[in-house]
Amino acid sequence: MKIMDFLSKKAILPDLRMSKKEDVIKELVDSLVSAGDIEKSNRVRLIEALMERESLGSTAIGQGIAIPHAKSDCVSKLVGAFGLSKKGVDFDSLDGEPVYIFFLLVAPHDSAGSHLKALARISRLFRDKYFRDSLRGCEDDKGITRIISQEDEKF
Repeated sequence: MKIMDFLSKKAILPDLRMSKKEDVIKELVDSLVSAGDIEKSNRVRLIEALMERESLGSTAIGQGIAIPHAKSDCVSKLVGAFGLSKKGVDFDSLDGEPVYIFFLLVAPHDSAGSHLKALARISRLFRDKYFRDSLRGCEDDKGITRIISQEDEKF
């Protein structure tokens, strides 16, 4: 499974403006709405699903990374949004550190296999410090897309 297969190319934000957990999630969901991957009428429901998942335990996995995710009938296929924060966000990370790299993932309710495969793929990719640092140095969506695509080609 390649990340570029489900990452919405129009939902890549190289400079997140928000600085609080729920606001970052809203900004990423809004990018999916703007990209046409989520109906505007489903925005609030999707944000609620993502925040409900966060209430079970933070999706910030450490090393400056968060992978907020949820299953929802707001989508018919797996879709993702990506965002970078230059200043970092307190996201209740496991290691207590701010989060700089966000990968939001939304899957249909009936897609357990692809949802888990995508989470595993993203987690594996972000273990690589060089990859994380390369992404954090990106200034625009083209650079982010290029780096993720290059990593995709290795698998």
